[in-house]
Amino acid sequence: MFDLRYHVASLAAVFVALLIGILVGVGMSGKVDDAEKTKLKADVAALDAQLDAAGARRANAAREQEAGRAVVKNAYPLLIADRLRGTKIAILYVGAVDAGLRGAIERTLDDAGSSAPVRIRALKVPIDAATVDRELNGELRSFRGDAELDDLGRKLADELVQGGDTPAWNALTSLLVEEKAGSFRRSVDGVVVVRTVKSQEGETAHFLSGFYDGLADSGIPAVGAETSDVGESAVPVWSEAGLSTVDDIEAPAGRLALALLLSGSTSGNYGVKPSATDGIVPPIEPLPSGD
Repeated sequence: MFDLRYHVASLAAVFVALLIGILVGVGMSGKVDDAEKTKLKADVAALDAQLDAAGARRANAAREQEAGRAVVKNAYPLLIADRLRGTKIAILYVGAVDAGLRGAIERTLDDAGSSAPVRIRALKVPIDAATVDRELNGELRSFRGDAELDDLGRKLADELVQGGDTPAWNALTSLLVEEKAGSFRRSVDGVVVVRTVKSQEGETAHFLSGFYDGLADSGIPAVGAETSDVGESAVPVWSEAGLSTVDDIEAPAGRLALALLLSGSTSGNYGVKPSATDGIVPPIEPLPSGD
């Protein structure tokens, strides 16, 4: 998506280069004739006008974005109502459960007519791959070894979505889970992913990559959500894995975007940061008539 900040910076660089060129030219020739002076002044004036115009366009774009958020805020109750009625949602935390984020997600579900999350799992990271291997017995032995960590992540993601028989979660919950709520009795219709720790490396990154890929390929909406003021954004990692993302979950627009994505709306990256390449919220389609 084109960013006016880069356009302004480019124009400024050209302006500075032009001035340097003038000074160097004067130093070398000792003088500049009147015609050349007039042309240079005209060029400088034209560049200055372009800078002013670019700044005005940037200001207008910012005002339009703010106006869009205001419209969403005012229309929020009507736009979100019943979007998720009857849906079952799971939440996966990478790191400890954050009360503020949990509150924002559960408010989204409530405002959209859904029930409380069917299940919540908070992963302890980093993982200890050697200890995990020792717990993988029977049919799970094929997931042993660092080279299989992504497949193990995919297996856990599939069980998180499908519910029912969950041998991998049964074997590894004591090692991988620091907080949980709800059972695996039912399948879910959507998953929200939240990261409350810094980005991971090595074995843990390999494992999480498989987990995210598994959620993205699950056939149901899977959305990474964070606040607009998070210190280290997880949006690039989630987006690369194929998850949709929302980067302003604390705001009405962010909660609406999350509800729309979980209801099956157009996937993408939404919010207020430069990484929100698809806009503030997904396309808002009318709900089917109840008649």
